[in-house]
Amino acid sequence: MISIRSITLDDLKAYEHWSQPMHAYHTLNGPYFDKKNAEEISIYINKIRQQLQNRVDALPQRKMIVDPNNNLIGEVSYSWRSIETNWMEIGIVIFDESYWARGIGTHALRLWITELFKAHSEIIRIGFSTWSGNTGMCKLAEKLGMRQEACYQNARIVNGQYYDSVSFGLLKEEWTS
Repeated sequence: MISIRSITLDDLKAYEHWSQPMHAYHTLNGPYFDKKNAEEISIYINKIRQQLQNRVDALPQRKMIVDPNNNLIGEVSYSWRSIETNWMEIGIVIFDESYWARGIGTHALRLWITELFKAHSEIIRIGFSTWSGNTGMCKLAEKLGMRQEACYQNARIVNGQYYDSVSFGLLKEEWTS
């Protein structure tokens, strides 16, 4: 079974490897956004390394998804969509496609959502946005009991084709871990 935890110094080599833009997950995870190049990734990893060496939580809004052998297989994240209204957005990436479609994302996000609701008692709602071409994320939302709350037609361009931007969400009172 997988678990989620903070990044460690031991994760950095794998994290740098999986951050490189040639991996398949980049074709699904916000492919309409610019990706960091190798030099930018190296600078980013060195910044994380320095923070960890100084005993600072280098990625306070992220957790690593690890397998039972503590191997890095992905990450979950959060950001405030509206801190004023207690609205949090979450994200997930499973780096290695051999782990896709095995229920790992569902399990990881269940852990993450539960942790976030416990750690931030003020949160009223959690959601995430994706694009209509990322059918795996849309199915994941359904598995978690989220509902589609918004659809922005033709808002994303991937490989020259327009896709909708879709947002899913749930209220704290609806969450059953």
